[in-house]
Amino acid sequence: MSFILTMKRFGFVALLCALLSACASSDPVKYTGIDSAGLLSTNTGDRTGRVPFSYDQPVDWGRYRSVQVAPVIVYGGADNQFGDMSDADKATLASYMQQRFVDALRQRFALTQTPRDDTLLIRLTLTGAKTNTAVLSTLTRFDIGGGLYNAVQNARDREAMIGGSVIYAVEIYDARDRKLLKAFISKQYPKPWDIGASMGALSASRAGIDKGADALVAQLR
Repeated sequence: MSFILTMKRFGFVALLCALLSACASSDPVKYTGIDSAGLLSTNTGDRTGRVPFSYDQPVDWGRYRSVQVAPVIVYGGADNQFGDMSDADKATLASYMQQRFVDALRQRFALTQTPRDDTLLIRLTLTGAKTNTAVLSTLTRFDIGGGLYNAVQNARDREAMIGGSVIYAVEIYDARDRKLLKAFISKQYPKPWDIGASMGALSASRAGIDKGADALVAQLR
């Protein structure tokens, strides 16, 4: 009996946390401090919510063989979405983002510092992130209310009830003439049932960066 009551309490807590999390969750915006802000428009082709704003030009990506990756910028505009995240955690995520995107792009392009006719320049701006909530991020994967909610979210490839995420801007230029070819804002997060990504304050944000890096390379093939 006590076990059932405990589980019911957990279910109530999960439901309450879901409501609070929904209120606190941030959707990306068109950040005024990035160069491509004026060109970005609502991405009507995206139903996942992961890429709400984008800009595209017709591009033959196959003609590009090399890439320059500029150092990741931590966005400092007033419309950033870091909440109360510490500067140290922002720097940690920016460093991880630089490494992970470079490693992913290396699978498709040769890395270079000398722009040629076949070179892309990619600029990454970390604009927001949310850390995992200690204990609750993992607990809500298992309690009754959280388990049911996260099962639905997992099937829809949407965010977990309580968990971390990362938001960033990608701007892709022709490295020789600096023409903007593609830009977008993305919010990435792990699958709700990725238990490992629920443990540790920055683990979900790192998992989101992993997904974002792989997704970018897939777009440029």
